[in-house]
Amino acid sequence: MDPFLVKAIQLILSLSFLIVLHELGHFVPAKLFKTRVEKFFLFFDVKFALFKKKIGDTVYGIGWLPLGGYVKISGMIDESMDKEQMALPPKEWEFRSKPAWQRLIIMLGGVTVNLVLGFLIYMMIMFVWGTAYVGPDDMPEGFAVVDSFEEYGFEDGDRILEVNGKEFENSLDINKHLFMRDVENITVLHQDGTEETISVPEEIGTQMFEQGIMQPFVPIMAPVLDSVQPGLAAEKAGLKKGDKVISLNDIEIGYYHELAPVSVENKGKEVSLVYERDGKIKSTSITPNEEGRLGFVKNYEFDIQRKSYNFLQSISKGFDYGYWTLRDYVYQFKYVFTKKGASQLGGFGAIGGLFPDTWNWAGFWHTTALLSIILAFMNILPIPALDGGHVMFLLYEMVTGRKPNDKFMEVAQMVGFFLLIALVLYANGNDIYRWLFE
Repeated sequence: MDPFLVKAIQLILSLSFLIVLHELGHFVPAKLFKTRVEKFFLFFDVKFALFKKKIGDTVYGIGWLPLGGYVKISGMIDESMDKEQMALPPKEWEFRSKPAWQRLIIMLGGVTVNLVLGFLIYMMIMFVWGTAYVGPDDMPEGFAVVDSFEEYGFEDGDRILEVNGKEFENSLDINKHLFMRDVENITVLHQDGTEETISVPEEIGTQMFEQGIMQPFVPIMAPVLDSVQPGLAAEKAGLKKGDKVISLNDIEIGYYHELAPVSVENKGKEVSLVYERDGKIKSTSITPNEEGRLGFVKNYEFDIQRKSYNFLQSISKGFDYGYWTLRDYVYQFKYVFTKKGASQLGGFGAIGGLFPDTWNWAGFWHTTALLSIILAFMNILPIPALDGGHVMFLLYEMVTGRKPNDKFMEVAQMVGFFLLIALVLYANGNDIYRWLFE
């Protein structure tokens, strides 16, 4: 199946699952507090719905515009902007008639479900698949190091032993830790057998971001293909599992990490590729796609270890993994407010790119858990039209004892709604721009 179609199916399935459960997070406490829910929709039903059915007081349905979902709660100022209902005297079943603490629980329900769901999925992943890791003994060739990191004392062939004085289990996580964690020093084993503890700058993550160096450490591997991805350049060029790349665009390739700079520099251009198959030297033409990808899947020359967990261990490990996922996302959120960060915002194309090219349940659930935690964090931001905006105004009411007036809430809701629409258009515009010009 085409990789684009596989990613699209996973994206729709994942978002549908997360949206329905998020809206249930609002729906269930609303019902518990005897608040009428007029609509429960997956996707938006602008002008018409693909499906709808009324059961009791609630219309359940599926809209045609896949930008989210919603529950319409009686007596609540939301994106529906139902001014006629709000102009009438409050009814006992309406949201506005309920105590502030009940309204707060209703508004926090969706975020709570997404947050808890993300942690539960990670626990399930740990129990079913465990974790994969590569230790220093599993990669004897070590890492290739970018020039700017050599200035600190790192060398090609280094193996990671410790970070901040503690044993570092998964060497492949070193780039993530440098970018998003507090790394003060790294102990490495040089190829000459000597160990050295090297200090890194305090703001190393910011420096990596500004310089565009997101992978200062790249595993050293021979340029041998484990497989090729369907529909991409490598498959079209006739390359197969086990082929060893010798040169690309007449540039000699000694290690796998040397492929990417050449392919990115020649994205969209036809270049020559020389490779070895069954002891014979062959050549072909290949055209990297708009992202500079060739469609190779690298053949890891080191052993990838797996650690299994029992039920209780998976709960602890899954919680720890979820905590650091949330913490890392919140930490890197600051880069969104920079010029470079804003230009890298992505929409549905970028989200779809998080899923694996081929169907893989472990990969699907990993990405779904990440999206669930991201949705929880984004929805709790104090922006009108988001759950966090409603929570902000409810907390104001609970502290001061005064409700913001309906006119103010309507204007705030409208401003927030247009801000969100602008952000969605901008993010998806970035996707289109990258697809067309990069």
